[in-house]
Order: sequence, then structure tokens, then C-alpha cells
Amino acid sequence: QVQLVESGGGLVQAGGSLRLSCAASGRTFSSYAMAWFRQAPGSEREFVAAIMWSTGRTIYADSVKGRFTISRDAAKNTVYLQMNSLKPEDTAVYHCASGREIPIYMLTSPHSYDYWGQGTQVTVSS
Repeated sequence: QVQLVESGGGLVQAGGSLRLSCAASGRTFSSYAMAWFRQAPGSEREFVAAIMWSTGRTIYADSVKGRFTISRDAAKNTVYLQMNSLKPEDTAVYHCASGREIPIYMLTSPHSYDYWGQGTQVTVSS
């Protein structure tokens, strides 16, 4: 069983920055992919970014490319999402997810992931 715990959300003004953390436990993650999704009220869960644990390869949604950076710290079993130049439309609950041996072309689908954290609220004011 994998446990994922997010932290780092909060209220920030447009143009500001936040760093989200996702602490993972319960398994070794060498064959896993880790991702961030977000969900705004009344909207479907949206892919944000993903990282392959073993290679460090990353992919991003077009809406966050150049502003967000996903990274991992293997020693701490933690994945980060550095969010810069935040916009009001980035406001959502951000969820961390993990899944084993996900093909690259499936990384953007929430159905590919087996484990989810509770989420952390990010609110960007204009």
C-alpha cells in the first residue's frame, strides 16, 4: 500500500510562487510514475505534470509549461511541484498521484494512477 501526503498549498497573489510537496511511503518507487493533478470546483480532474521516478523524465500540461517544475528527491521519497508566475486560473485542489509502470502516452490520464493523496488547496487571488 502506498500513502501520499501533500503539503504546501495556500493563498497567494497572482504572479507569486508556491512549492507543493508530496511525501510518499509504503513501497519502493523505482518503477513508478508520480504526478500532480488539479481539480477546480465544478471541473474535472486535470493533469498538471508527471515524473518517471527511475529516469527523472518529466511531462507537463501546456497550461503550466514554463511556469511549473516537477522534481523528486529519492532520499526523501518526496515529489515537488514548484509553481511560479501563478494565475487565478491555477486555483484548485492539487492532488499527488502514483502508479506503477505507466506507459508514457498514458501519464496524463488520471485512470492510470492507483494511489492518490487527499489534496492541498491552492488559491491565487487577482
